Amino acid sequence: MHAFLEYIPLVIFFVFYKFADIYWATGSLIVASAIQIAYFLIKKQPIPKRNLVLFGLIAVFGGLTIYMHDDTFLKWKVTIIQGIFAISLLVSQKVFNKNIIKEFLGEALTLPENIWNKLNLAWAIFFAICGLLNWYIAFNFSLETWVNFKVFGLTALTFVFAIGSVMSLYKYMPDDQEEEKKPSE
Repeated sequence: MHAFLEYIPLVIFFVFYKFADIYWATGSLIVASAIQIAYFLIKKQPIPKRNLVLFGLIAVFGGLTIYMHDDTFLKWKVTIIQGIFAISLLVSQKVFNKNIIKEFLGEALTLPENIWNKLNLAWAIFFAICGLLNWYIAFNFSLETWVNFKVFGLTALTFVFAIGSVMSLYKYMPDDQEEEKKPSE
């Protein structure tokens, strides 16, 4: 459910872009993201750090886009977010010896340490490539093409990469028959 809620501001952004313009869409993105933060506050739940960082970047770059009446700021936001994700995965693993992907999925999966490290690196590379791809499309194609890529292209790429990641881990998944054969303690 939480993953679904994260896409609501993106959908609202797209709808406002189609029926108004990039500036109304940007304003709606800021408001929808603020409502997400308010939701956690109202529910008295801790606000996920990811949501706070995204809201901060959306507010700053979206605010600059509206104030300066220049969509360049909004275009850069996507590349910066992808870059932050990539760098966070790499730095947390190399500097702090903390694998973020393992922390998210460690309870659901048991994998050898080298596989966790490869998965972490694969996601870091994926985010870096998405950031570069966003930058290329944002500054070499029309605004319409970029908005469609931002809303549909990046979302589709992320889903495909996630499915590919899961499929690559299939051989490490516990076999149902092996689970049944294990003696009960």
